[in-house]
Amino acid sequence: MTHSSSTNSGRILTDREQAVLRAVVQRFIQTADPVGSRTLSKEFIQGLSAATIRNTMSDLEEWGYLDHPYTSAGRVPTDMGYRTYVDELMDVVQIPASEALFIREEIASSAQDTERLLRETAKLMGKFTNLLAIALTPRLSKGILHRLDVVPLASDRAMFIISVEGGLVKTIVMEVASTLNRFALDRVVQLLNERLSGLTLDEIRRTFAPRMRDLSESDPTGVVRLVMQKADVLFNELPEERRVQLSGTTHLMHQPEFREPEQIQRIMGLIEHEEVVVQLLERHAHIAKGVKEQIHITIGRENETEAVDSYSLVTANYKMQNAIGTISLIGPRRMDYARAVALIEYVSKLLGKL
Repeated sequence: MTHSSSTNSGRILTDREQAVLRAVVQRFIQTADPVGSRTLSKEFIQGLSAATIRNTMSDLEEWGYLDHPYTSAGRVPTDMGYRTYVDELMDVVQIPASEALFIREEIASSAQDTERLLRETAKLMGKFTNLLAIALTPRLSKGILHRLDVVPLASDRAMFIISVEGGLVKTIVMEVASTLNRFALDRVVQLLNERLSGLTLDEIRRTFAPRMRDLSESDPTGVVRLVMQKADVLFNELPEERRVQLSGTTHLMHQPEFREPEQIQRIMGLIEHEEVVVQLLERHAHIAKGVKEQIHITIGRENETEAVDSYSLVTANYKMQNAIGTISLIGPRRMDYARAVALIEYVSKLLGKL
């Protein structure tokens, strides 16, 4: 599991200090209410008096792990407290078998359509965590061409269908110079696929002209010349709004942190700007060819993007053939990290298998 570093007190916590910090974080995650020493002594930590726990909490506050809201006698975790909990104190959990089966069946039923698959993935992650769930398709330009098809629609229009390995598909309708002869078109498309299959879309976009110059001179359909002129459009990325699938906004709004209109406006502003979401996820997930699935957690101000510097992100990569996409959960710093990590790890591996 990777994470962004945060300010550290430089201390090595004792077993007692670790136990108190763990208990404060877990209790605050459950209730969203500041945690008092008496509650911990009764419900979480056996064998320590409320006075001893109170003194330990005071020390943890002094060192920066806890904070003391002025309206309450209890404590809440700071970003550093959460970071220490996530890195050192959090238990590893598994999602329930019934949940795993349901998710697997629902996702498998959508496996033939990539956009639907990721839309269903985001919906399920949001439902089972009460967080904002985001699924991001791999970058199309890094995908390997599986097949190019051209389908005549009218006398002056045709649909170009670009399929890459892993199931991603891009379609563009373009104007053609004349009515396309079906036999000649099939022959040209066959030749295009013979020369282009196995290359990434980025390679095709950069080298299409020299690869196809001889073919363009003998092409009776004009398709090769058209593709040569429009290569930057045809073999470029999908629009950002088609790469992003979001779900769980309604669930997220039930969290206590979103009682304030300002917090609602901030999260809605993020949702409305797909390009910001794409940049955020790709930076946090370190997307690169060959990267294996790993969980990446950033907490509060560890997030360099102002739009999410009061939230936490749990992010993972998934693989589709040679291409790498991202799934993420965004929510308050008081999220159930153990459950979020278990779910996102399971889903990322499941997507890779499908």
